[in-house]
Amino acid sequence: MHEHPEPPHGHGHEPDHDPHPAHEHGHDHSHLDPMEVRVRALHTLLTQKGYVDPATVDRIIETYETEVGPHNGAQVVAKAWTDAAYAKRLRSDATAAIAELGHSGRQGEHMVALFNDDQTHHMVVCTLCSCYPWPVLGLPPVWYKSAPYRSQVVMQPRAVLAQFGVSLPAEQQIQVWDSTAEVRYLVVPQRPAGTEGWTAEQLAQLVTRDSMIGTGLALPAQTLGASAGATP
Repeated sequence: MHEHPEPPHGHGHEPDHDPHPAHEHGHDHSHLDPMEVRVRALHTLLTQKGYVDPATVDRIIETYETEVGPHNGAQVVAKAWTDAAYAKRLRSDATAAIAELGHSGRQGEHMVALFNDDQTHHMVVCTLCSCYPWPVLGLPPVWYKSAPYRSQVVMQPRAVLAQFGVSLPAEQQIQVWDSTAEVRYLVVPQRPAGTEGWTAEQLAQLVTRDSMIGTGLALPAQTLGASAGATP
């Protein structure tokens, strides 16, 4: 689970002689799970019928892979670490506070920010499907959508954290939040020690995707080296 692979997330006409266009090339889909096979078959069918423009689909995927992604969420977290007034707004109305930085849209209409502290560590899951805050985290990782993660994190959150290489103090509680179509969550990890005086841009480099889901922690200050704290 902890290897974190990233997910994958012509305008033509269906040939009259082949009622099963998804199989016309005889591709070997043995390495795909049943859902991925169904999605590819549906995509092929819709493309051949002219309902889906592959160029448009590619553009959407490119947008979420390059323009929208965890760097947006990292910007939000770093802003909250360095601006107390912004952190207060993020706590009270995360949707509006995140929009202040230009991040909004589909799958991010109703956001809630969860602040980690010494007493509580937050984790996020979607037990029904794969609801995920795309505007701030981009496309969900494969493991987030997997049945093992969705079931185990609710019952054994510490065991799941251990699979990600994270060990928390026994006295620190873990609270698991279930995303829905109505509400998406963004975890604000604790600010690493030794980052006093750092700029928001520098701090953002310590914020990982996993730390904003709750399966990881922010990177230690040493990640950027001693020079990071030199900027006034």
